[in-house]
Amino acid sequence: MSSPSKKTKMSALDQLKAKTTVVADTGDFETIKQYQPTDATTNPSLLLQAAGMAQYHHLIDDSVAYAVKHAKSEQERLQLAMDRVFVVFGKEILKIIPGRVSTEVDARLSFDVEGQIKKALRLIDLYKQEGISKEKILIKLSSTWEGIRAAEILERDHGIHCNMTLLFNFYQAVACAEAGATLISPFVGRIFDWYVKNTGQKEYKMLDDPGVKNVTKIYNYYKQFGYKTVVMGASFRNTDQIKGLCGCDLLTISPALLKQLSEDDSNLEAYLTHDKNKKPEEKPKEKLNEKKFRWEMNEDPMANDKLAEGIRKFAEDAVKLENLLKGKLKAAEEMNGAAK
Repeated sequence: MSSPSKKTKMSALDQLKAKTTVVADTGDFETIKQYQPTDATTNPSLLLQAAGMAQYHHLIDDSVAYAVKHAKSEQERLQLAMDRVFVVFGKEILKIIPGRVSTEVDARLSFDVEGQIKKALRLIDLYKQEGISKEKILIKLSSTWEGIRAAEILERDHGIHCNMTLLFNFYQAVACAEAGATLISPFVGRIFDWYVKNTGQKEYKMLDDPGVKNVTKIYNYYKQFGYKTVVMGASFRNTDQIKGLCGCDLLTISPALLKQLSEDDSNLEAYLTHDKNKKPEEKPKEKLNEKKFRWEMNEDPMANDKLAEGIRKFAEDAVKLENLLKGKLKAAEEMNGAAK
């Protein structure tokens, strides 16, 4: 008589998928295929990494050829090539996932309302030319006061869904919800990094992690007041930070941590839950305007430091990607000149 087979335990990743929408934080298509997330996010840093992989060189070359064909001046070609890179990567990702892809507006426009709106509309138009509906795209904007205003206009006047990134502060989250943004991406790991560096405390229990506590506070506030904006925890340093936010609307996770979760069979508990029938805590709704927003950011050295650092880092990687494209554009133009 054969012994009964043991029931295979679900991995932590599969358990997480049952409670939270899992999003891949990568520009690498093979990773996305392997872990089968619902959505995916990209940014200049991730695309710069992907651009250096041989298997994606054809997408860079496609973008360069497109820009040479459709733009006249050197600067126009560079900008169009950059925008095209984001769109062709997004297009390929959408062939793999059932949900949406987040495409980021240049961080150098973070304090320019009109510039961010113009860039977002251009990205959406480029996607449309590829037969991709704006419903499949989330436009990523920095959670500056100007970025939030741009999101408000894009959502209200153009029906374009926005993902508010580089979010570290509760009042950034309040402003995003009041503006009607579709989704926010509060960063967990970067908050953790700041506290480790500035307080000397190197370890935190899962639910005491400062990044986890920040996202939990935002999530509970949103649910209490019925905001349509959803929360996507981002920027994780370890799987405990992810587990501590199990139940969040969405979580965007790097390939390394997706792998760890897929190999982990510990039981997950949903710490973030929302019962519509449960009476909410009696907390007043925040009243927020630009003066209060800027003051609260001024009073939060962590958020000020990390927002500025994040914008600088994304801008730096955007410049690196531009420089890569400049070289390819020059070579393409010289080749075209020789052929004439």
